[in-house]
Amino acid sequence: MIQVENLSYGFPDKELYHDISFRLEAGRHCALIGSNGSGKSTLVDMLMRPDQYWFDGRITRDENCRVGYAGQFSARDKARNCTVFDYLAERFTGIAAEIAETCDAMAEPHLDEAGMTRLFARYQTLLDQSEAMDAEHYESTIYRQLHTAGMRELAETKLSEVSGGEYKLLQIMREMLLAPNLLVLDEPDAFLDFANLNGLCGLINAYRGTLLAVTHNRYLLHHCFDKVLHLENRALQEFDGSYGAYRCAMLREKITQRLRHIEEQEEIARTEEMVELLRKRATLMVNPTIGQAVNAKQSQLDRLRVRQIQAPFIEAREPRITLPEVNKNEAASGGLPAREPASKRHGEAPRVEPPAQESRVLLQVRDYEIKFDEHLLRDVNFTIREGEKVALIGPNGTGKTTLLRDIIRQENPAIRIDADTRFAWLSQLENDAKQEERTVRELLMQAGLQTPREMRACMEDYALAESALEQKAARLSGGERNLLQLLLLSRSDAELLLLDEHTAALDPKSSETLMKITEKVVKEKHLTTLMVTHNLRFAVEYGSRLVMMHGGSAVMDIDGEAKKNLVVDDILGKFNEISIECGN
Repeated sequence: MIQVENLSYGFPDKELYHDISFRLEAGRHCALIGSNGSGKSTLVDMLMRPDQYWFDGRITRDENCRVGYAGQFSARDKARNCTVFDYLAERFTGIAAEIAETCDAMAEPHLDEAGMTRLFARYQTLLDQSEAMDAEHYESTIYRQLHTAGMRELAETKLSEVSGGEYKLLQIMREMLLAPNLLVLDEPDAFLDFANLNGLCGLINAYRGTLLAVTHNRYLLHHCFDKVLHLENRALQEFDGSYGAYRCAMLREKITQRLRHIEEQEEIARTEEMVELLRKRATLMVNPTIGQAVNAKQSQLDRLRVRQIQAPFIEAREPRITLPEVNKNEAASGGLPAREPASKRHGEAPRVEPPAQESRVLLQVRDYEIKFDEHLLRDVNFTIREGEKVALIGPNGTGKTTLLRDIIRQENPAIRIDADTRFAWLSQLENDAKQEERTVRELLMQAGLQTPREMRACMEDYALAESALEQKAARLSGGERNLLQLLLLSRSDAELLLLDEHTAALDPKSSETLMKITEKVVKEKHLTTLMVTHNLRFAVEYGSRLVMMHGGSAVMDIDGEAKKNLVVDDILGKFNEISIECGN
């Protein structure tokens, strides 16, 4: 269906691919994996729109190949008042209307032969599309899709009332219903809770067409794909088989290459000793034979060094993370890290801590409610005090992000932020268009970093490569953008940090890195945080307080000693109760 041969492509300041080749056969479910910033989304776009790029190599796609696409982020028109079923049926009813309109036009008495030919061609195209989509049975197909995704009860729900995760699944269903020759999904699992993730898994496994998905989700990788494309360090590896088999193959290859590397290092060391010995002999006596032997051994040594193992998939890029060193005595008493804050190291004025006293209230929510046709949230009450790290969790559709956005807007009288409190917001869904067009260097200068040395030091602390300095923010990967945002926030005077799924759609290493650096910034700046997340481990590990939303209110609010003793299995148990309650 698609064949890529010897593809090389990059930007002026960054090469993405060098001489990569692979095939995507009809009927396969293929996973495209790789670290954030490796160029996965760009490669997908090149496959869909090769004429928009200048590249070396060749991309061959079957003629008349129809491509469906569902991206990471989807803007929703909340003014639309149709039901979920009507939304999924739109393209079927639209084609039926076009067919009827074309037939009416063909029945016109004064239609000439050229017009009839054109209309007949259009009529045949519409019939082909209708047949490919099995439009005759679209109603039953839609209900079957909704059932597979665990969303059958939402058929008559207004589109404006579904959650962000539910809306994302609906978009995927819409594309599947059109039966494209190739369906491309870019991070389809991002922002999904457990129930919707299971629904997505069911949809992918039930889909009979060709599918290419960019994902980092291990659950999907293990259950949904029969081919793996691994993009890493400008190279690509193609593997026919499941993700589990691929991981086993990679482990065997890693062991083999490690052993080979050890052998090569030993041979290099022996050859170096021989070269050094021959050089010493050559200085003591004039003998052409010895000189020839030196040259021969040196050539052998050069070949060995060039031949050393390069493993772009075995050794994935690892960012350098500088974390605070903890004083053992202070750690035992719950004190702060002893390491000097980054703000001081980079020239920012140190923050003066107030004397010990009862922490002040930064955020207060009283009798908050969200209502569409029925209440989504009602009588929500909680307070966040200075120094708290609140993790807000719950299934999709419980109003977490809506609540967070109302906090930011400060237009709802039920929400009050202390007048002296300065806050910042980090979300992958929101990008400043002006900021996107600026280079990293320009943004760092705007944040007060002037010298190259300051910039390099600060970027190293935030696991950003120096090579990113001259890149526009728009060209950074999702993980790099969020790390940059954290860097810029650390230079601000914010006291309250609002995080909306800021680790979603990142590969495991990048999300782990981002959370560690987030925690570093929070500790060094003594920030108060409210974090919306579906990652239960992050909620347990990094939050000092955990709040779970469901059924219109907070069903769990744990802090103090109870929170310290909490484990992920405890939260999973609560989610299981919720699933049983909802009939899932």
